[in-house]
Amino acid sequence: MSPKKGSPTCLHEDEKRIRVVKNGPYIVSGSIPLFIKEIRNDAEGFCSTWSDVRTFPLQEQYSLCRCGHSKNKPFCDGSHTKIHFNGTETAEDEPYLDRADRINGPTLSLTDAEGMCVHARFCMRAGGIWNLTRQSDSREARDIAIEEAGNCPSGRLVIWDKKTGKALEPEFEKSIVVIEYPPRSEHGPLWVRGGIPVVSSDGHVYEIRNRVTLCRCGKSFNKPFCDGSHVER
Repeated sequence: MSPKKGSPTCLHEDEKRIRVVKNGPYIVSGSIPLFIKEIRNDAEGFCSTWSDVRTFPLQEQYSLCRCGHSKNKPFCDGSHTKIHFNGTETAEDEPYLDRADRINGPTLSLTDAEGMCVHARFCMRAGGIWNLTRQSDSREARDIAIEEAGNCPSGRLVIWDKKTGKALEPEFEKSIVVIEYPPRSEHGPLWVRGGIPVVSSDGHVYEIRNRVTLCRCGKSFNKPFCDGSHVER
């Protein structure tokens, strides 16, 4: 459970972290790897796999754009000052499990916090993760449901093993991925993986999770997190 808003949380000086600058960029510290990955479709047009595009040289500290106007994306070039970017953080501190609905199946359960959706669309293949969860007595349905949940970058969807009660989370190194989706010309959020603390501009740490997504277009109404506003509807 995350601390209440406005309550500072101490981190070790050398710990990997992402700090949100008031009306400015994300300051990434602790030599966190940075990649670009593209979402690829299968033969039926469903989002199914990730394709590696670029690995950036490792830096101890760097700044990532969150206003969407940098000419040096994904890095900040100071454009936030020229456009008078309003980066006010509006995200609530309600823990994930308190906001998620639960769907039960024979061997799996699924928690789903719909408000965290960033429209990566991995959950729609093979009839959708919700139906697959309800059919999880089938080995194939179970395996696909686990795969689809693990590919949900925001962590909206989490699959749980009903026998052990444990979340079936993918193992990620602490890293950041810039998400691109060429089939729809969508420039997605920053996929923060492996439980990296995200520190607000007033010094508190948001709920630390295996995967979250940060806004990089400046349009989200749930800053600093992505709410899918980058998608043209």
